[in-house]
Formats: sequence, C-alpha cells, structure tokens
Amino acid sequence: MFGYFIKRLASLVPVLFVVTLAIFLIIHVMPGDPAATMLGMEATEADIASLNEQLGFDRPLYKQYAGWIASVARGDLGQSIFMHQPVAEAIVEHIPPTLSLAVLAEAIALILAIPFGIIAAYKRGSLADISLMGVSLLGMAIPSFMLGLFLMLLIGVKLQWLPVAGYEPLDAGLWNHLKYLILPAISLGTIQAALITRMTRASMLETLSFNFIKTARAKGLRESRVLLKHAFRNAFLPILTVIGQSFGSLMTGAVVVESIFNIPGLGQLILNSIVRRDFMVIQGVVLAVTLVYVGINLLIDLLYGAVDPRVRLDRK
Repeated sequence: MFGYFIKRLASLVPVLFVVTLAIFLIIHVMPGDPAATMLGMEATEADIASLNEQLGFDRPLYKQYAGWIASVARGDLGQSIFMHQPVAEAIVEHIPPTLSLAVLAEAIALILAIPFGIIAAYKRGSLADISLMGVSLLGMAIPSFMLGLFLMLLIGVKLQWLPVAGYEPLDAGLWNHLKYLILPAISLGTIQAALITRMTRASMLETLSFNFIKTARAKGLRESRVLLKHAFRNAFLPILTVIGQSFGSLMTGAVVVESIFNIPGLGQLILNSIVRRDFMVIQGVVLAVTLVYVGINLLIDLLYGAVDPRVRLDRK
C-alpha cells in the first residue's frame, strides 16, 4: 500500500506541473498589460510601472514562473491587491462555506441516488425503472442555477420555509448553518444524484447477472441480503469513482450557485477576483481547487483496497 501511495504521489508531479504552467500562462499571456488591467483605465504610467515592479511582471516569463513556483512551495500564494491580505489567508477564509455546501449536496445526492439506482436495477424494465431513469435524465438536463432560482421562488418566497440567500457559519448553530445551505445544496446535488443513480443502476445490472448472485438466491438468502451484501458491495467500485468525481465537481463548480445564494465560498471569491482582475487571487484559487480535486482522486484510489479486498493496489 505504501509503495502504491508513493507511486501515485510521484505520478501527480507532471499533472501539477502542467496545471501550474497552464494557470500561469493563461494569466500572463493574455493581450495587454496585466498591471494596467488590474488598475483600470484611470491608472497612470507611473502607477502601472510601480505595480509591474511590485508584482515582478517586468521580469521574463520563465523567471516569473520559477519565482511563483518557489513561493507556492513555501506556501506563499501571493498578495491580493484589492483585499490587502495574503491569497492563502483569503482561500482559508472562503473554504468552509464551499466545503459545507459540497458535503451537504453530496449527502443529498447519495441519499437519493443509491436507493433509486438499486431499485431501478432490481425492477429493470418496469414502470418504476422507466420513471426513475426519466427523472434522472430530467435532473441531468436542468441547470443547477435554474433549479436554484425555482427553489428560491417556491420555498423561499412563496412558502417562506427557508431563507433565500445568505450564510451563517457553523459557530452560529447547526440549524442556523444548514438552513442557508439546503436550497443551494439541493440545486447542486440534484445533478449529481442523477449521475450517480444512472451509474448505480448500470453497475448493479452488470453484477446481478453474475453466477454468484444466482447461487446466493439458490441458497435461499433474503432478496434484500442478496441485493445489499452481495450485489451492491461488488458493484460499488465504479460507483465510488463517480462519487469522488462528483464531490470534486461540487467543490470546483459551485461558482454560479454560490453567487445566486450569496454564499461567501471559493466560487464567489474567484468570481469577484475575475471582476476585479485580481490575478494573484485567481491563480491561487484555481491552484487550490486543482489540488483539492487531485487529492480527492488520490483518496478514491486508496479506498479501492478498503472497499474491495480483491483489489491489490501494490500489484503491477
């Protein structure tokens, strides 16, 4: 296991190199002067020259990239021009709302998707199967921001059951924290639930056709035991992969939903940074989100051996 872990970490080095290079080039190779873009049209030549010197934009690109990578290795992601604070500090402040929203959305998706996928596979070709697949297809087709606006109008404005926007930290109490996240979590979790439902159904259908399932039924085991212990456990590896990818998507793709519901997470941070042209924050947030996504994929790979002992991670 340890050898596999080291190999996986080593394999991430070229991925991170390509990602950091792409992030750097997207910011610095765009037409125009980055400092002039950040300061706006009213900036003087002296202001632009001073900011270029302060940020090191007057140096060759390869030196800028090497200096940025060296700073990142020390944990220094730069300084925000508009927020007047280190980028790493701003990211740490904005991660908790995004993490809470992603965890709640993933929980909603799993609560809906796993039972629906198992039922659809067990009732293959029936009205229940057709209905669940139709609903899942509809869930994948509706954009999260559109569903969010509909929920705001129906539940927040018409019924007034939940607040339509805002955020309260966990320190304010669990319910005060969750009531602001339920509507955006449903908006984000619906699409993921539809995807996981379809994967669960497909994986379960394949597993239910194996001979060991027929043997288990021939032994007289209860159908619930056959489905959950024998079929679902053996079908879980592809589902686990989709769950990991969906959680990474929730962490990285909540920009619009966070803006609609006014949640001060990473999505709102990067959107505000784009509007302000705060390039240092954009670089830092994109890099942090990439590291989170890569870390989640690495964790999923390591969980394969725990979920299914037949998977030998250290085997070539």
